[in-house]
Amino acid sequence: MTDTPTLVAGLGNPGSKYAANRHNVGFMVADVLARRVGGKFAVVRKARAEVCEARLGVGGPRVILVKPLTFMNLSGDAVAPLAQYYGIDPEHVIAVHDELDIPFGEIRIKRGGGEGGHNGLRSLSKSLGTKDYARVRYGVGRPPGRQDAADFVLKDFAKAERPEVDLGIELAADAVEAIIEKGFVTAQNAVNAPKPTEPTAQ
Repeated sequence: MTDTPTLVAGLGNPGSKYAANRHNVGFMVADVLARRVGGKFAVVRKARAEVCEARLGVGGPRVILVKPLTFMNLSGDAVAPLAQYYGIDPEHVIAVHDELDIPFGEIRIKRGGGEGGHNGLRSLSKSLGTKDYARVRYGVGRPPGRQDAADFVLKDFAKAERPEVDLGIELAADAVEAIIEKGFVTAQNAVNAPKPTEPTAQ
């Protein structure tokens, strides 16, 4: 068994102005993962990212948590050099990001495929030279009415949404851990499985 680390890239925009935006769920999940492993992010200026190195549990798999400081559209400029530095190929990269095409609060994982207009993923694919990396996708749903999608994702979650957001962030962190500890296929089958519906009153 090799000790090749997994690089987990939480996608988002740096700074307090963007911290609670829908577009920043990747940063939120990275923060939860760092908290779980008892690690702290440190700014690595040369890499233009905040980085946290840790293990999942005592003697568990190594993880490199990354929050790019390049802004979303240039996420790959931070992630790809760090992957190269740590000797991590795209197979061991997980991107965590918001997803407009998934209902609010739902978590899905996939490997490869298109970027769905997500500029962070587009930058990542370009810099890594492939689309074949894992994605943990946090559903933010479609904007109401005719609101522009770009404006929608750069708005904060509504106050009424916060309890569900907090739960969803934890579930997304669970999904990342499942990919690392159980393998992609097992994690995908568990996370993407249809959830049982509540019985209706007769």
